[in-house]
Amino acid sequence: MADAIPECAAADLASWISERATGADRYVFGIAGPPGSGKSTLAARLGTALGAPVVAMDGFHLSNDVLRARGLLGVKGAPETFDAEAFLALVRAIRDASETVLCPAFDRTVDAPVAARVSVVPGDVVVVVEGNYLLLDRPPWVSLSEAFDAVAYLDVPDELRRSRLFARHVEFGREPADAAEFVHRSDEANAALVEASRLRADLIVR
Repeated sequence: MADAIPECAAADLASWISERATGADRYVFGIAGPPGSGKSTLAARLGTALGAPVVAMDGFHLSNDVLRARGLLGVKGAPETFDAEAFLALVRAIRDASETVLCPAFDRTVDAPVAARVSVVPGDVVVVVEGNYLLLDRPPWVSLSEAFDAVAYLDVPDELRRSRLFARHVEFGREPADAAEFVHRSDEANAALVEASRLRADLIVR
């Protein structure tokens, strides 16, 4: 039987990271979890507590025009709707720590990535990276593991996660019926995929 994955309370995570990053030139910490689990919120809190830049996988969404042309707009958020190779290259550059890396971010107000929103400089010891598919066991995502010192899986109750997703979709313009349908059809399919990857995590955070 495989060893149980260690657990850590969210409130204690900054201390957990700080202890392990002591003496390092660069410590790359990942937060994975299904849509609506609170990855961005936790990452922002860690960034503030640790003085660390926060990089989000969502900055590598393909544009809506590209998704529409490929027939993928209706499943936006699925693994194939990201530029995974570019994300992998960026995380490897962050791992290298020798040069400044400019990172995109996703702007929900325009529903699109925006270039060079986050700067990671050589003096940054801890870098927090968050995204759904950091633990996904399929190419090219599986190669991300080599660039991280540790990846945590953020575990929250499903009902809380779904309610957050519904509220988010409505806030950014979907009609309630459409929001509920998208959560059920698309977000939940992605959540199941992410959930299946949790056994590859170094830490479970609740």
